Amino acid sequence: MTHNLLLNYSLYRKMGIHRPHKANAEEMTCSHSNDYIKFLHSTRPDNMSEYSKQMQRFNIGEDCLVFDGLFEFCQLSTGGSVASAVKLNKQQTDIAVNWAGGLHHEKKSEASGFCDVNDVVLAILELLKYHQRVLCIDIDIPHGDGVEEAFYTTDRVMTVSFHNYGEYFPGTGALWDIGAGKGKYYAVNYPLRDGIEDDSCEIIFKPIMSKVMEMFQPSAVALQCGSDSLSGDRLGCFSLTIKGNAKCTAVALDTEIPTELPYNDYFEYFGPDFKLHISPSNMTNQNTNEYLEKIKQRLFENLRVLPHAPEVQMQAIPEDKIPEESGDEDEEDPEQRISICSSDKRTACEEEFSDSEEEGEGGRKNSSNFKKAKRVKTEDEKEKDPEEKKEVTEEKTKEEKPEAKGVNEEVKLA
Repeated sequence: MTHNLLLNYSLYRKMGIHRPHKANAEEMTCSHSNDYIKFLHSTRPDNMSEYSKQMQRFNIGEDCLVFDGLFEFCQLSTGGSVASAVKLNKQQTDIAVNWAGGLHHEKKSEASGFCDVNDVVLAILELLKYHQRVLCIDIDIPHGDGVEEAFYTTDRVMTVSFHNYGEYFPGTGALWDIGAGKGKYYAVNYPLRDGIEDDSCEIIFKPIMSKVMEMFQPSAVALQCGSDSLSGDRLGCFSLTIKGNAKCTAVALDTEIPTELPYNDYFEYFGPDFKLHISPSNMTNQNTNEYLEKIKQRLFENLRVLPHAPEVQMQAIPEDKIPEESGDEDEEDPEQRISICSSDKRTACEEEFSDSEEEGEGGRKNSSNFKKAKRVKTEDEKEKDPEEKKEVTEEKTKEEKPEAKGVNEEVKLA
């Protein structure tokens, strides 16, 4: 659904699209056990009965199922996040997004919460090769337990999670879970109750993150976003909107897009409003101002204890997981057609005319006269719309005129 929106809003033109490699088993064992990765590689729906003991051991079968192409999906998800980290390390981009990433629940040898591999942990490990301190922010409605557990005892990674706490899955992320050993106070958890709204979220997110950035001073940030914190989600119990989330996370492309959805392959899934932005629910916000302020002040106290920006000893930079891309576009043969990968990396300039796929009745058109796609109106809507009635009447009149003209000609001939 996300991919289709990017295509039909033409946002992909403003992005450099990269096709990452498939992570191999050796790369994934940086944060997962050998036995677990071997199991993911071997098991399939047609032979899963042979691995019943391993499935129970690795927590496969409840919310994490075996399906065709499971290991390949894990390779793509992991490869995308690691490749994003490499791009940031090489300063080839400021922002990198992996739409198939963010699987933050998986542990070293245990699948959990629809997560079979933890690409977030692997991406952070890659970032740590070049960056002294990495911040991981998690705004998904469940607590990011897998990432927090992986870095619970280090001061080089700070995890900050805003999540629903209590009876909600996975039941971790209490206020007093602050890290251990060298990582004490480097785990920041903001437990929230049901029904939090945009305004309440904004007044806690911005001051907390400002203090975190001041005290920790990270040089790289990993942001785990989840749609289940949005109003109306089938699994979630928050009342946030897309606009509210954007206030906290900012908009990567700095582009205004219309709220009317363009027609796409998943258009019916956006009913009944067929709008990009959603309305907050009428759910009661159980997060009182007193509760939010109490938690915020407690977290401020923990952050004040932190030493300013912990230092890291000089050491040799480990080898990158992905070899640096070779070849220069200037050196390419102009007589040869450019590859799909090279074409995907190019972004469209605002002043350029569009590609032929967006040509209309007036020929090529740029963004200034681009007409957004309209939803086809139902017969009832056409009846209520006076403009539609007018068009229908005019069409009927045009059809009747030629017939009348033909009758007159016949009379003259007679």
